[in-house]
Amino acid sequence: MIELNREYATALYAIAAENGAQDAYEAGLDTVLAAFEQNPEYKVLLSAPAIPISERLAALEEAFTGAVPEEVLSFVQLLCEHGRISELDACVKEYKLLLSEYHRRILATVRSRVPLTQEEMARLTKKLETISGHSVELVCEHDPTLLGGLVVEMDGRRIDGSLRHRLHEVKDVMNG
Repeated sequence: MIELNREYATALYAIAAENGAQDAYEAGLDTVLAAFEQNPEYKVLLSAPAIPISERLAALEEAFTGAVPEEVLSFVQLLCEHGRISELDACVKEYKLLLSEYHRRILATVRSRVPLTQEEMARLTKKLETISGHSVELVCEHDPTLLGGLVVEMDGRRIDGSLRHRLHEVKDVMNG
């Protein structure tokens, strides 16, 4: 599944690079993701086999024409057409990895129980840039399963600063 998502993302990235529009495509993908986050039922609708594919594609066209680059709209429609709209988030993540490589940035995924403030994100970005020695782009995700703290995945590493992890460490010390 991950391999296929990377192939989709690589194909879109190749078109973006050919057009010199890598950042514009990223912004378009972010627009689509934001719309889906605000309306979670939209992905369900786009996956519904009871709704003809032509209607689903037309709905995407109506929603995003003029709001995102044409190629990004075609990409989202392609995912819908192949029954892979549920993989959009993963494809976008892969696209962002490719873009980060191009910009020589490291992508850091941060999971937290509560959304981070702009100030917290700025401090965290600065800290991660110091640790990695590279420019860092944060992708923040809300994870209600966390008790508190943060889990950061960056450049193949996992930094677990979650409350659950810290409690396990205390338990190990007490039992050890």
